[in-house]
Amino acid sequence: MAKNNTAAITSFLFEVGTLRKLVRSHRQTLLTDDLSDSISSHSYRVILIGYFLALEEKLDTNKVIKMCLIHDIGESRSGDQNWVHKRYVKVFEDEITESQLSFLPKDNELLQLSQEYSERNSPEAKTAKDADLLDQLLLLREYEWQGNKEAASWLKNSRHVKMLYTNTAKGIARELKKQSPSDWWQKIWTSKRR
Repeated sequence: MAKNNTAAITSFLFEVGTLRKLVRSHRQTLLTDDLSDSISSHSYRVILIGYFLALEEKLDTNKVIKMCLIHDIGESRSGDQNWVHKRYVKVFEDEITESQLSFLPKDNELLQLSQEYSERNSPEAKTAKDADLLDQLLLLREYEWQGNKEAASWLKNSRHVKMLYTNTAKGIARELKKQSPSDWWQKIWTSKRR
């Protein structure tokens, strides 16, 4: 690796690290102070959701995972915007992405995948967006379970399922309303040590 590339990649990785400190802006509209919900924590679950969606839908899992990996990378420069902000704030996403990834060759895969994700024309791009939306629905269910009435109101809206592209995502969206967020550990809980 050339010295210039090493310096640019290192700088980019420091920038990506700031996503851990960027809390998601839905805190305002959901009336919550959940500081554990950062762009990084959101992206981590989006990547795993994307993997399972792509696998179930028989799509290119590698491509979907990479799209999920970079889907919010520009928020290190623009911040996170909730649905209210998006109505009033213009974010120059293409310019941000180009600036962030400009140190890479023009045929760079991440830049191409970021553009494909933004256009949402391919099944993989639509599936990556499903993963993004499903993470939000899972979070809403977790907040609803804790008694957050705003989250319950958002979750009750059937529009969310209609926004999803894949059948697998639609199935998960319906199922998450039936399950308790703690069901996963209730089935393995024991008071006895092994």
